[in-house]
Amino acid sequence: MAPVFRALGDANRRVLLDELFERDGQTLGALTGYLPGMTRFGVMKHLAVLEEAGLVTTQRAGREKRHYLNPVGIRLIHDRWITKYAAPVVGAMTTIKHRLEGVSMDAPAHVYTVFIRATPERVWQAITDGADTERYYYGTRVASDWQVGSKITYAYPDGRVAADGEVLEIDPPKRLLMTFHALWDPEAVNDPPIRHLWEIEPDDDGTCRLRVTSLDLEPGSKRATEFGDGIAWIVSGLKSLLETGEPLATA
Repeated sequence: MAPVFRALGDANRRVLLDELFERDGQTLGALTGYLPGMTRFGVMKHLAVLEEAGLVTTQRAGREKRHYLNPVGIRLIHDRWITKYAAPVVGAMTTIKHRLEGVSMDAPAHVYTVFIRATPERVWQAITDGADTERYYYGTRVASDWQVGSKITYAYPDGRVAADGEVLEIDPPKRLLMTFHALWDPEAVNDPPIRHLWEIEPDDDGTCRLRVTSLDLEPGSKRATEFGDGIAWIVSGLKSLLETGEPLATA
């Protein structure tokens, strides 16, 4: 947590984080405008510190390099020092980093990354096994035969379908690209499906890096915010389940 505290110690870096919170996926040029007394190079140095601390990640979209907020470090501080003494644990937001392969280079609305102390196979199982998803995915059980073109459903215990989708690409235990259509909210039923990209990458220290990228959302829109909050909760719950054997407290 020390790098996060150091990164947050500078007021200019806090301004950059605040602006990314308001509108994620901004370019260096846009972010430089929020610090008018600083050179472009100075802003780059601050962004580098934030990226090294895991609070910001970058993704190229065509010629542009976009910056995304990664709130996991801040949320871990919250869970360690605030919820312990003040409030129930409601989740650990995860964050942003992304390496997109073979998918449209449109800027994603959300990219969440979390490091999980588990094997790639176990992380993959947690994503694709209904007994696992019931414990962290808002109580829904996922079902699919996990072949390209196959239907995916997320159903509540009473049988109601909360969401469905389709497998677009699959490479166990590394990569899953799927559509996702929200059905739980009558106002969202007529919205077109979005895409979720799940990527699992093992590290040498025995952990796995899980990235979940949301595509086809308008950054900053109400729908993007709702999906972003939901995926953050889901990815955090998955991590908690695999590392502790227990899901997060119910929101």
